[in-house]
Amino acid sequence: MERGSGFSFMKYAMVASLAMVLLAYWFRPPRVSRLDNRLHMVLSSLLRAEGKVGINNARPRVAIGLGGCVDIIVDGVTLLNKIGLPPTDQPLHHDYIENADQLAQSFAYFFAPGAAAERFVSNDTLFSQLVEASRELPGNRWSVGGNAPVMAGRLAVEGCDVLLGGSFSPEFADVLSQHITVTGNVVEEPDIHLILEYPSGASWGQYTARRANRYIVHSDDHNPYLASLQDFAVKLQDFNPDLLVVGGLQMMDSFPFQQGEREALLSQLGHLLSSSSPRTGVHFEMASFVDEGLMQDLMRLVVPHADSLGMNEQELPNLLSLLRGTNVTVLSDPNPRVATVLDQMRELYRLVNQHFRQTNPDGHADATGRPLTRLHVHTLAFQAMIVTHGSQWKNTMSAVAKASLTANRHVCGSPDIDPSKARLIMDESFSISRQEGSQRIPLEETRPVSCWDEDNYEICVAPVLVCTEVYQTAGGGDNISAAGLVLQI
Repeated sequence: MERGSGFSFMKYAMVASLAMVLLAYWFRPPRVSRLDNRLHMVLSSLLRAEGKVGINNARPRVAIGLGGCVDIIVDGVTLLNKIGLPPTDQPLHHDYIENADQLAQSFAYFFAPGAAAERFVSNDTLFSQLVEASRELPGNRWSVGGNAPVMAGRLAVEGCDVLLGGSFSPEFADVLSQHITVTGNVVEEPDIHLILEYPSGASWGQYTARRANRYIVHSDDHNPYLASLQDFAVKLQDFNPDLLVVGGLQMMDSFPFQQGEREALLSQLGHLLSSSSPRTGVHFEMASFVDEGLMQDLMRLVVPHADSLGMNEQELPNLLSLLRGTNVTVLSDPNPRVATVLDQMRELYRLVNQHFRQTNPDGHADATGRPLTRLHVHTLAFQAMIVTHGSQWKNTMSAVAKASLTANRHVCGSPDIDPSKARLIMDESFSISRQEGSQRIPLEETRPVSCWDEDNYEICVAPVLVCTEVYQTAGGGDNISAAGLVLQI
């Protein structure tokens, strides 16, 4: 009887526990239920916006350069612990890394706010130590890296035929899509980039990361010299692309070139861009630059030949500070408000086109450059785009939606978006400017992409379903920018 009574009690307890779980689910707080419903509605609405248009029956042709590498992706804190590098009490910015102390200081400087950064390591012994330690870490991942190859991969996935300019090893080329044609020198040992990833809330000593991001170090031998430029230029003549994309020029940042060497290389690239057909859109993908001399060369020799620019929330104020004539902004707010970003975008658009009008008083594009007609800024919380009325760029609303969805797909590492692994951090309404009395636009679940006209352009803003179970942040900007371009060419 006692055993029977005990069994009955256990059975009753199990039933009662199940009932409690069900009751907790059905009577969960209304706010949780509303948030779940909101995420599902925003997701379905973004998917509809993305699907409103598709690419043409003929696959768009995109030429993209320059460079490439192999990425080793590791947990940043685990790697630093493995090499015995203790947390520093002096977070400092360094243009490049010469020793372990500078590595610790630079990592801490960007780690705490959760800002992306990329630095050249001039110390070969230190870099080799980092590479060997990364190889030994459990869970490390190897992948094709570099702005151009990563963007090329996304463009191929989205239905484009791609001409990729870079110096690669035979094994590197073998893992690329069949829709990517590689042109450039063959190298025996590809350059390696170390991607030190970290999740939101990660700790390193007294520092805690405010958001997930990555710190990248490299010691490139080939990419700073644009080694594939000549072969790329030759193949480009017969490829006849709809779009020409340039990225990866941050490999030149703080690199020890000989006097005049960097300027000569960028002059050759500028000539290539200026000689492209007016019917071919030219997009330049920004990156983390700290060398003011390089940025000035880019603004003089490369940017004037692009009619589209892509960048993140750190790179936008960085470039803008240079155009204003002030010191380059190394670290900015990693989670800026929409109004702040839109004001910065308007000013950047105005300053770049003001320079174009000064060099082209008749208003026609010629060998001295092109007007800026497209500007895409991707942040953790939202996507924003300015497109000039009457330009060749089309389907802006759908393109911004696609860029937003791609942010989640890449960071979560899945083509399918799971709302239970996402959250909205964009405000429920936003001001279109920081100016007093500016219009506020609500985030509507059924129409989450907001578009409106100003001056001679259209602005579109879309929220991002921020991934809460991060697989990888590195390459996020490249995938987002590429996806945004696909529907606009």
